[in-house]
Amino acid sequence: MKKIGLFLLGSLLLTACENDSKTQFDILIKNANIVDTGSGNIIEGQHIGINKDTIARIAPYDAAENWMGTQTVDAKDKYVIPGLWDMHVHFGGGDTLITENKNLLPLYIANGVTTVRDCAADISPEVLKWKEQVGMGTLLGPSILTAGPKLEGKNSIWPGDLEIEDEPELLRALDSLDKLQVDFVKITDNALDPQLFLKSIKEATKRGYKTSGHIPFELTINEASEAGQRTVEHMGYMLKAGSSQEAEIIDRFKKGGIDRETAQIQLDQTFDRDAAIAKYRKLADNGTAVVPTFIGSKIISYLEQDDHLSDPELKYLGPGLIKTYDWRIERANKATQEEIEARHDRYRKTVDLLPLVRESGMDIIAGTDAGFLNSYIYPGFALHDELQIFVDGGLTPLQALQTSVINGPKYFDLLDYYGSVEEGKVADLLILERNPIKDIGATKTIHTLIKKTKVYNKGQLNQLLVEMAQMYR
Repeated sequence: MKKIGLFLLGSLLLTACENDSKTQFDILIKNANIVDTGSGNIIEGQHIGINKDTIARIAPYDAAENWMGTQTVDAKDKYVIPGLWDMHVHFGGGDTLITENKNLLPLYIANGVTTVRDCAADISPEVLKWKEQVGMGTLLGPSILTAGPKLEGKNSIWPGDLEIEDEPELLRALDSLDKLQVDFVKITDNALDPQLFLKSIKEATKRGYKTSGHIPFELTINEASEAGQRTVEHMGYMLKAGSSQEAEIIDRFKKGGIDRETAQIQLDQTFDRDAAIAKYRKLADNGTAVVPTFIGSKIISYLEQDDHLSDPELKYLGPGLIKTYDWRIERANKATQEEIEARHDRYRKTVDLLPLVRESGMDIIAGTDAGFLNSYIYPGFALHDELQIFVDGGLTPLQALQTSVINGPKYFDLLDYYGSVEEGKVADLLILERNPIKDIGATKTIHTLIKKTKVYNKGQLNQLLVEMAQMYR
């Protein structure tokens, strides 16, 4: 498996503590309630000692009365969880928007998001610099795992893609991603030949990369999964896969017997619960997960009810990024009443898939699509909205939390370092005012954020937002 670049900078060695009566830590969290992210149990009254970027020791307060910290955080009656992961974000919009994109990084930290997965855009060289700087501790922001530029076909509508139309170009594109030392490979279907799409997945997988992406309409979801695709981005593809006649309808479409609109209608009409769960179970067996990205779908689906022009979060974004929202907004505002009702219906149907996907054993991974182009999906803030949609759609608060803090690092095989509050894990931590297992909205009640060696209290996190708002006045 590919190394995750500079993502794991810093020592992961535990500090030997020969005499607990004189134990000194770089950071000491006192009297915390630790949320067990596996079971949902609460482990009360714990001291957490952190050295360098690692949780070195955890013990009940009465067994650690003489522990000391260079920095000490009183977490009495508070709840500690791992930092949140947003597994689908974008940085982009061209060179003129580099600064505005960089200014998004503190928004993630202010909202408790300590890691993001950048799913490709058109400023990858800058994103790779930010990744390194965050890893070295010289830039404030979440740890970044990036695809670099994604793979697409010739004349893709998306800026910054590596455009390919045959296998030699595919191999050269992957060579370039090797040189960039990207963390995974993103592949989409705007202009890419379906068979070359499958070849791209297989070749990237051979090189040790996890793959993610969309799925060409001409392919079944199982074909992409069997080829090695490890995340399906956006829940709409799972709706298509739930047709009991997916393969037959797609075959008729490829042979020219029906057009795409007719094929889509037939796929929708033949959705079957049992067929969907059986299909999803095969995907689970293959290790394929889904990143639903509901919040963006919800915003556009109900744009006629809320135009978002009064959203308080707009003050944290630069004018150039806000301008990139226009193309989606203009398209959505041209919809007829029938089309509006159809998009409402489709949104509800995709959210209704959550319990089925969960029942199948597939991993659901939290991601928002925040960044340029994707209208009113606010970096950092949107992840909390996404988790709330998961709960409203049928997951428990614990299951929703797991989609971020466990399934995020699981995708990258990083659960030895992340996913729980345990000795030996990286010290990316949130201290919350309320218990997120009772109410997922508690993820917003951040008392303190610890990002490896840095401690940020609520006042400091709020100040980040104040400074961002002042920047664009």
